[in-house]
Amino acid sequence: MTEHQPELIPQTNSTETPEEQAKRDEYRRRLVEYLKDPTFRATEGFPIGTDEDILALSDPPYYTACPNPFLPEIIDQWQQEREEIRQKLGLKEEKYQREPFAADVSEGKNDPIYNAHSYHTKVPHKAIMRYILHYTDPGDIVFDGFCGTGMTGVAAQLCGNKKEVESLGYRVDNQGVVWEGEKAISRLGARKAVLNDLSPAATFIAYNYNTPVDAAAFEREARQILREVEQECGWMYETWHPNCDDPNRVKGRINYTIWSDVFVCPNCGKEIVFWDIAIDQVNEEIHDTWNCPGCETLLAKSSKRDSSALKAERGQETRFDRELKQTIRQIKQVPVLINYSIGKKRFEKKPDLFDLELINKIEDSEISYSIPKDRMPEGSESRRNDAIGLTHVHHYYTRRNLLTISIFIGCVKKYQNLLHLRDAEIWASTGVTEGSSKLNRERISGLPSKLSGTLYVGSTIRETNAFTFLQRKLGKLFDERIRKIENNPIILTTQSSSENHSKSNYLDYIFVDPPFGGNLMYSELNFLWEAWLRVFTNNRSEAIMSKEQHKGLVEYQGLIQKCFDEFLRVLKPGRWMTIEFHNSQNSVWNAIQEALQRAGFVIADVRVLDKQQETFKQANTTAAVKQDLIISAYKPNGNLEENFRLKAGTEDGAWEFVRYHLGKLPVVNGSNGTAIINAERQAFLLFDRMVAFHIQRGVMVPLSSPEFYAGLEQRFTRRDGMFFLPDQVAEYDRTMLNAKKPVQLTLFVNDEKTAITWLRQQLDPDSGGEPKTQGDLTNDFNRVMNRAKHEQPLELIELLKQNFLQDAEGKWYVPDHNKATDLEKVRQRALLKEFKEYTESSGRLKVFRSEAVRAGFADCFKRQDYETIVTVAERLPEDVLREDPDLLMYYDSALLRKK
Repeated sequence: MTEHQPELIPQTNSTETPEEQAKRDEYRRRLVEYLKDPTFRATEGFPIGTDEDILALSDPPYYTACPNPFLPEIIDQWQQEREEIRQKLGLKEEKYQREPFAADVSEGKNDPIYNAHSYHTKVPHKAIMRYILHYTDPGDIVFDGFCGTGMTGVAAQLCGNKKEVESLGYRVDNQGVVWEGEKAISRLGARKAVLNDLSPAATFIAYNYNTPVDAAAFEREARQILREVEQECGWMYETWHPNCDDPNRVKGRINYTIWSDVFVCPNCGKEIVFWDIAIDQVNEEIHDTWNCPGCETLLAKSSKRDSSALKAERGQETRFDRELKQTIRQIKQVPVLINYSIGKKRFEKKPDLFDLELINKIEDSEISYSIPKDRMPEGSESRRNDAIGLTHVHHYYTRRNLLTISIFIGCVKKYQNLLHLRDAEIWASTGVTEGSSKLNRERISGLPSKLSGTLYVGSTIRETNAFTFLQRKLGKLFDERIRKIENNPIILTTQSSSENHSKSNYLDYIFVDPPFGGNLMYSELNFLWEAWLRVFTNNRSEAIMSKEQHKGLVEYQGLIQKCFDEFLRVLKPGRWMTIEFHNSQNSVWNAIQEALQRAGFVIADVRVLDKQQETFKQANTTAAVKQDLIISAYKPNGNLEENFRLKAGTEDGAWEFVRYHLGKLPVVNGSNGTAIINAERQAFLLFDRMVAFHIQRGVMVPLSSPEFYAGLEQRFTRRDGMFFLPDQVAEYDRTMLNAKKPVQLTLFVNDEKTAITWLRQQLDPDSGGEPKTQGDLTNDFNRVMNRAKHEQPLELIELLKQNFLQDAEGKWYVPDHNKATDLEKVRQRALLKEFKEYTESSGRLKVFRSEAVRAGFADCFKRQDYETIVTVAERLPEDVLREDPDLLMYYDSALLRKK
């Protein structure tokens, strides 16, 4: 087999002046020199690929398929441009002030830009636009360290597109001021964007999403290439209508072919076509069991479905692999249905003799262009199909589609003079490589799909016509992508986000959608794309949980924290980072939160991203995450950090942090026009944030919880159970003057801490409650209480006695802060006494009082007794330790200091 060797991407663009082209050539020459430097190649996350292949993807200085060495000089240039823009708009750095902001992540998923190229996870660019408009000004520099398809870059650019901004429901006046109702919220103008990802496939997709192309030239060249491809491979998608034996037959164009697994009866050995025996097309059902047509034995794909059925084995066949030049064994699949068109009419038929002979002819065809033949890498996803014989990249395609995609890419590479057009066309081909593969399942509904986040191959697959798929993909690009992106204020780099990117304190805002623990194996899922691009992810620093990579929760948290450490370094003081997060595991959410706090960020807001009211469980620090969350965190400004160092461990230092933190929180928290209690302004979370700020900086916490709660009452104003600064109270009162009382967060009660908070809601008039008797509370308490299995049972009456007071009528009420302080001191003594019992016992602690452990850890940390914290923590169930953010924070901090 003769292969065309990879060629360097051409060095010209149709719209560039000679001076611009000379500058671009100089950047390419410099990149060649960098690639020869072993130190440069030792950069964390440097991708796997030859110099030639890396150069073939790169478009320096703005995009490199490796660490971008030109980032510092471009940042310097952008900083100068930013200052000019700010002077023109009259913006002053010292007046920057923003509250946390969250938007509905579901917005914009049907937008043509969003759907132009698939990816495993993606936040719609219109949702990100809301964040960027809120937190930044024109010319500001935005960063996304896990950029994926580059939606943050698209969003940053489209903040300068009036029509796109107005599509969000905002109004833009003649001066470019963006209004939401009667409030000016931002200014129209593109923002700069720095995008980074570990995956070369991701940054290549992002580059093409964010790079403008001459639409007319692109369409002209793409149509010419499609004509050439059709001449070479069009015959592979032809069929006869109604069949090859009909004397009046006419040629049709195949839209797709359905292939089915063949199973073997373990009783009689008869081969059974799954499509014929298990698919009920009339009733749109897939039968879990079926009878063998040869011996009537009850069979199933899996005996787990029906224990009375025998498991039918997948049929296998031996064939010679031309690309590997060896005999291989794979599952047997046969074509069972062809969907085709005559003009605009669609028809279906079973494959006839011509169709079967055509498939055999294609199987015998040589492939003259380069195709990926790489072995699938180690991994739970990438090796999941080894058992059925799909061991190499080319096995994931029918030979017909493998030929078509390789022919298309080969034709694209023949065009030497139009860099951006060529990249856009190769980008379009990556957009069809999944949908044209065997991952494309045929479902009973008739709508094919890839099982998201996996490389699963079903028992029935739809072999899409790769040529018409390419036509449709390129047609969408003619109309949608190119016309919206008008400039190119972005830079892309391919490396680990934990690596030093540039100078410190230069970013104005960060939006990231990080990996979610073990939810997705990105490097494995991207391997099919990267095999076509010939540059691969270096997964050594990939922040995931993976048995194959020997990465558990601890390793994941460490890798994520290294990234957050770098994000803190490059973000300007007082500026914001937004983290979009989804994971159903509480321990992963806590790992993200812990990594943020250890890096030095302060969490100011956590919100659920859907149209329903957020629950307390999802909004507080002990939540199990069931939906997408938006985490708003800020980098404390230099004055706070400097003053804190001078007052570290003192009450003044603690209250200075609280004042600063309250100033960062939204005054009115609303959702869909309804005011909601802001948990971050409630006493328990303010205390948690203050403690975390001290612990993560290795400083003794100067206030106990009763002292802290008493101090809040003395220093700040309380409204509706929330605390405000003096100037914030006036704004809150004005806003709430004609509004209903804010809605209380729905509380999920699973331990003593949340039980006390729930009781406070019920009994405190400021929170919408009123004094009640034990009898009034009992039924509701039993209904909401969902005690964790490790939590020591505590009766309602004990919780009431230890935390509240009873009036003459027998009703329990929330005491004023002086009496509450006395109660809390008594409670703390009881908790520490119980903690001492834990320290004097031995063996695993299976059932215990979490509040006692928290109180004991706090006391030990104050006394610098890190050894006891570590000893007791390692006796707790590991899942409990990892899912309780307070315990985890003390344990991790004690580990660091114990060493």
